[in-house]
Amino acid sequence: MQGMNATLPTSLPPRSPPARGPLVIGTLRVDPPILQAPMAGYTNYAFRQIVRDYGGVGLQATEMISARSFDWLDRRAAEHPERLWGIGDEPRPLAVQIWDNDPQVLARVGARLVGEYGVSVVDINFGCPVKQVTERAHSGSYLLRDPRRVGQIVERVVRACAPTPVTAKIRLGCTRDQINAIEVARVVEAAGAAALTVHGRTAEDFFKGSADWDRIAEIKPHLRRMPLIGNGDLDSAAKVVAAFQRYPVDGVMIARASLGRPWLFRQAAAALRGQPVPADPTLAEQRECMLRHFELVVRRFGAPKGTLLMRKFACCYAQGQYGARQFRASVAHVNTPDEFRAAVERYFPGDESGGEPGVERAGHMPT
Repeated sequence: MQGMNATLPTSLPPRSPPARGPLVIGTLRVDPPILQAPMAGYTNYAFRQIVRDYGGVGLQATEMISARSFDWLDRRAAEHPERLWGIGDEPRPLAVQIWDNDPQVLARVGARLVGEYGVSVVDINFGCPVKQVTERAHSGSYLLRDPRRVGQIVERVVRACAPTPVTAKIRLGCTRDQINAIEVARVVEAAGAAALTVHGRTAEDFFKGSADWDRIAEIKPHLRRMPLIGNGDLDSAAKVVAAFQRYPVDGVMIARASLGRPWLFRQAAAALRGQPVPADPTLAEQRECMLRHFELVVRRFGAPKGTLLMRKFACCYAQGQYGARQFRASVAHVNTPDEFRAAVERYFPGDESGGEPGVERAGHMPT
């Protein structure tokens, strides 16, 4: 697959790009046209709050929600899914992504999200490649092999959620020999969706290789009114700018690259406005950001579970830093808040010239 990494620059063009207008999703104006991707196990309220503190994101999204589980809990008057933590009082706009293969269940849950929670967008997942979702539940990217079913789902959810916009997220296809994103996009638009996000890989690719933005671009001429949002490998402000300059997308979605760099949205938004791109926070500031993230997680889930959940986030924050390997090895075994803070204080990568914590002990370790 021809990939973005081979075609998009890693530095900004010498001239400032023209300012981008807002992305319009139904009646919702998304400005800047930069979206935060829903990522299972990561984009909970704590992460979204950290991203919001830095700014630069036009539309945020929850983790994807199993519509069947939500419906089951709802019918038994039980507490709604843990992944909906915080959305009742959270600033808008906010999207909630749902998944299943039953149009009736998805419509019922979509209506509850709109009526009870007042979400800004209901997004339907047709892109998840994880076997638990595809092979076991015949949902996510599994449904790409049946565009008719995709259309039935979208149409039913659109009717149930009106006038709140309904969007869909897909991949290029199930396999490289079965790329049918154009066909699926036409079906999604005909069913009334307000926007389409396309990840530039197939389900078979999972997250291997590079996203194929040429394939994403091929979809645009086949759409009459529905905006197209590109997703895949956007890990710098320069690549976000280049995606808009080189491909006919109306918006972009940033995913994995933001997990340890929640300030990436702010940098990308500044670059789109033609403004100077803010520098990365210092390592000391990054450490404080991570600790704030940790406090939010522990406040919600309690000390034992919150500490365990934070292990993976902590590793994301250290990724690519000098001394990250020893920090990851240390934080992988913490079980209490005190142990977590001690690992951060001792091993979190530091600036060798600035004498930040972790330098003498971790600075000599390769990453």
